[in-house]
Amino acid sequence: MEGLSLYDRIGGEETLRLLTDRFYDHVFAHELISRLFKSNKDEIKEKQRLFLTQFLGGPALYSEVFGHPRLRARHIPHTITEEDAIAWLTCMDRAISALTISDELKKELFGRFPQSALFMVNS
Repeated sequence: MEGLSLYDRIGGEETLRLLTDRFYDHVFAHELISRLFKSNKDEIKEKQRLFLTQFLGGPALYSEVFGHPRLRARHIPHTITEEDAIAWLTCMDRAISALTISDELKKELFGRFPQSALFMVNS
C-alpha cells in the first residue's frame, strides 16, 4: 500500500460514497448546522464526494467540474462559527467511525479535516 493515496487506501469511490451518505445523514439532522445545508441535498452530497475524492489524493474530479475548490471563498456567504466547525467535525467523525476500514486509516482520514473545518470559520 506504500505510495497509494489515502483515497485509494480507504477504498476509493465506493468508500467515499458511503462516507458522504453517512456524513450527510448526520449533518442534515444536526440541530446546529443543518441550517447551512438547505439547497439540493443530492447536489450537496455529490459536490462533497467530488471534493473529497480530490482532497484525499484521488482524481481531481471537483476541479474538472467546478474549477479550483477555493474553499474559504465558497463558504463566505454562510455564517460559520467555531461551534459549527466542531459540529461538522463531530458529524464527520461519526461517519468515519462507521466505515469498515482499519482504526489506523480512520484516524488518518479524520486527521485531514480539523484544519480545513476550522479554516472555514468566519464569524
